[in-house]
Amino acid sequence: MGARRRFQRRFTLRGRRLRETRPAPELPELTSHVWHAKDRELAETGLGTVARRLPAVIAQAAGLAWRASPADTVATISLNLVAGVFTAFWLLATTGVLTALFSAGPTPDRVRDALPSLALVAGAVALRAGLQACAGWSQSRLEPQVRRLAELRLYEATTAVHLAALDDSDFLDELQRAQARGMMSAPRVVQQAVDVLTGAVGMVAAAGTLGVLHPLLLPLLLLTAVPEGWASVRSARMQYLTMLTLVEVARRKWILSDLMVERRHAAEVRSFTMRKFLLSQYDRQAAYQRTVELDLARRQTIARVTGDLLKGVATAAVYIALGLMLWKGAVPLAVAGTAVLAIRSGQSSLANLVFAVNQCYEEGLYFGDYLAFCAKAEERVPRRALQPARAEGHENVLDGFDRIRVQDVRFTYPGADTPSLNGISLDLRKGEVVALVGENGSGKTTLAKVMAGLYDPDSGEVLWDDVPLTKVAPHDVWERVAVIAQEYTHWPMTARQNITMGRGREHVQGEGEGEDPAMLAAARASGADEVVGDLGRGYGTLLDRRFKGGAELSGGQWQRLAVARGFFRDAPLLICDEPTAALDARAEHQLFERIRTHADGRTVLLITHRLASVRHADRIYVLEHGRVIEEGDHTTLMDQGGLYADLYSLQAAAYANGGPRPQPGQGAGAAPDSGPQR
Repeated sequence: MGARRRFQRRFTLRGRRLRETRPAPELPELTSHVWHAKDRELAETGLGTVARRLPAVIAQAAGLAWRASPADTVATISLNLVAGVFTAFWLLATTGVLTALFSAGPTPDRVRDALPSLALVAGAVALRAGLQACAGWSQSRLEPQVRRLAELRLYEATTAVHLAALDDSDFLDELQRAQARGMMSAPRVVQQAVDVLTGAVGMVAAAGTLGVLHPLLLPLLLLTAVPEGWASVRSARMQYLTMLTLVEVARRKWILSDLMVERRHAAEVRSFTMRKFLLSQYDRQAAYQRTVELDLARRQTIARVTGDLLKGVATAAVYIALGLMLWKGAVPLAVAGTAVLAIRSGQSSLANLVFAVNQCYEEGLYFGDYLAFCAKAEERVPRRALQPARAEGHENVLDGFDRIRVQDVRFTYPGADTPSLNGISLDLRKGEVVALVGENGSGKTTLAKVMAGLYDPDSGEVLWDDVPLTKVAPHDVWERVAVIAQEYTHWPMTARQNITMGRGREHVQGEGEGEDPAMLAAARASGADEVVGDLGRGYGTLLDRRFKGGAELSGGQWQRLAVARGFFRDAPLLICDEPTAALDARAEHQLFERIRTHADGRTVLLITHRLASVRHADRIYVLEHGRVIEEGDHTTLMDQGGLYADLYSLQAAAYANGGPRPQPGQGAGAAPDSGPQR
């Protein structure tokens, strides 16, 4: 207990020194987020802990390998086991060779007497080499299969979790750890587990040979395992603890590197002269990482040198003991010669075993992070997402709806102090155009995501024809919702795929083939056909300059493709969340006209800060601080003289006082390019 307390005290002091070298409080997340449970666990890790945990790590690796390829797993294990048998066989056969060579008589006779045993040794060595080669081939086949299995599990979980999970900083940190090193550790932990098996088989073969030759030789060989094992485990613990210390720094460096090298940020970085600022921020993180890693290198070197010195002492003790046994006549010379070979073989296998145990344990720590994250992510997958496609007794939900009701919905983002939605209730009826307006941060976009089934409310319900969305598989809801958002993805794919993706109709057209009529109709309705008409390869043009032959679009052109993607879904609920942010006034007016035309019996939920666009909505809800404070059509709300009337009048005044002229068909109340945001 005294030794443990001293170690913990040194560990605490070292952690304090590391914290003192961390970046200044300008980045509080790097100093306030700690991993106390892991630190305490790793501080007490020793050979006993490794011995207890290693079987579980090997069992996890074996289970993963079995799921990836049962045949290759069986072949790898069995071939290594049989190779170990031949290792013991050639060592024992060597005794016959040495006995014949050391016997009395003429040298030619002794050589002839040794030939049969020598042939057995040669055959055993050749067979062992062949078996090990076949085992290596099977093991190399396992790696890509295990990697694929691990990657699929992680991405299947992360693409299915609640959207709210991706707003949780702790979840994102765990995802970073699982993806950055944990996922890569899956094939490595399988490889190292096989190496543990190989080293253990070689060690058992050598130890068994020594046990047969003389029982006292066995404990002498095992003595050499302690120093190297201690050094390896200590080094692995240091490495893993350092990774935990640097995980947030690595994430911050990745974000900064993305800002400095990605083309989409390049113009703003230069126009705002942000180069020095970004470089200084990156250098601060890199300097802290360098300090921690240099300290790690120093401590690991001390541990390894100490282990090597102790190993040398143990090896010398083994040979001294063997010499004493020869001197006392406890073993004959031939047996002593075989024992030397067995000891050297055992030490080689022992070195491989200790290294493999070290690596397996270290990779097992990262692999444990991966498994823990996957399990946690799978727990955050909505259970109803795994249910059959239709909610029992509610088949009509899958075919459309007559009414969507939001009843007293409350929602708070993970880690937030105040709710984004605070008791909201509203109705949408089939075929209506309903608008959500309000100042920035009023909860409009959050409410739209709750209504689309992307977020589950903390309390209250969203019902499609009296069926709560929490009773329906999310995918079934998402299939019936089309979203045209302000923030959309510039998919690095063809123009055709940018429109059709997500509906299973994104096949690549060949020369002379006709395009999908539904896609062409969506492109015409959104104006994307004009964009595609100017592209060199039409709908087959790759929309990313980073690839050869790729094209670059403007913000307005990308937005037309995003609108076409929403139209192509042909869903009963169309959510338009600031769909005209990148469009000029004329294009904005044309788009809203197209949305009204495209609706044609569908329900449209319109979110915009340009209030001229909502004048013709069937109903307008005004949000403030997560609550509905006004409701009605344009005329009713203007007569009430509330927040809506104030915002509308402010925007109209911008035109009356010399602001931009409204485009034809927009009217005097058209919204300017700048105004109250969401």
